[in-house]
Amino acid sequence: MKILYAIQGTGNGHLSRAMDIIPCLQQHGKVDILVSGTQGDLSIPFQIKYKFRGLSFIFGKSGGVDLWKTCIKSNIHKLVNEIKSLPVENYDLVINDFEPVSAWACYMKNIPCIGLSHQATVLAEGAPKTEHHDMIGKLILNNYAPNTSHYGFHFQSYEHNIFTPVIRKQVRDQLIENKGHYTVYLPSYDDKRLIAKLSQFKNISWDVFSKHNRKQFRSMNVSVQPIHNEKFIKSMAQAEGVLCGAGFETPAEALFMKKKLLVIPMKNQYEQQLNAAALKQMGVPVIKNLNDKFDMVIRTWINSTRIVEVNYPDMTSTIIDQIIQKHGSSSPRIENIKFGIIHS
Repeated sequence: MKILYAIQGTGNGHLSRAMDIIPCLQQHGKVDILVSGTQGDLSIPFQIKYKFRGLSFIFGKSGGVDLWKTCIKSNIHKLVNEIKSLPVENYDLVINDFEPVSAWACYMKNIPCIGLSHQATVLAEGAPKTEHHDMIGKLILNNYAPNTSHYGFHFQSYEHNIFTPVIRKQVRDQLIENKGHYTVYLPSYDDKRLIAKLSQFKNISWDVFSKHNRKQFRSMNVSVQPIHNEKFIKSMAQAEGVLCGAGFETPAEALFMKKKLLVIPMKNQYEQQLNAAALKQMGVPVIKNLNDKFDMVIRTWINSTRIVEVNYPDMTSTIIDQIIQKHGSSSPRIENIKFGIIHS
């Protein structure tokens, strides 16, 4: 069987999850890997056959997606050419982790596209929602990478075809201890702003992993270093708590490691707003930004010993086996694929 596994390269969560999913897929056939996006910092230890620019959201430096830069850097003509050039018809199965090039190539050629992502779950009926609906955000989530069937991951199994997070083996194998520091990953904030805020909480050691700096340095009680996968995982495993955005993989891994967790959802990022709603429902503290009015929440979190308990068993191989069993045979082409997530 020839399998195309397409991965969203914006951010690091999709690539992190892929490290465990790819070996499971390889048990079922020859796997070609596609990565699109320009904002990832991780590399995966597998050969990438297709590397596309795709359509990326650009992180800002003040807490959100930079919509202006996202528009400027988008090259729709190139995206269309990438979609047209991708030979999805040569594969027996296309599995898509919120990746637009392969999804739209399948759409254009009426070929089944199996969604396997966190984004496929956040709008599910049973998943927690925000108080205010973001129509544009919902439109993006529904149409960014259309699929014909979907399976997904969330912080809890809210309904059928929603599974608990993939916790990569690299994380499961870590020695978990508490050396007293706090690990920070907030890629939409620049180093200057983070140092100004975190240094106010004296006698706390902050270990910041930065998307905006290539060299390691220290300012007062704040250590800043560039993103490095192994160092970041080790820092989390040895931390007392984790302060991060309301993405998916990093909060899930922090919860799995039984670390205190505080999240700040990115502005102009509806998925993170939905994630924050789910985490808040579970008892994880959430703040909107780093403004002074949230200092008391941060201080209360630092002084707290409360850990949110989760159960994230290793089900990756079982999930992949289920997908292969249902969709791995020679499936007929799908006529009139509709926009958005289609529940199987």
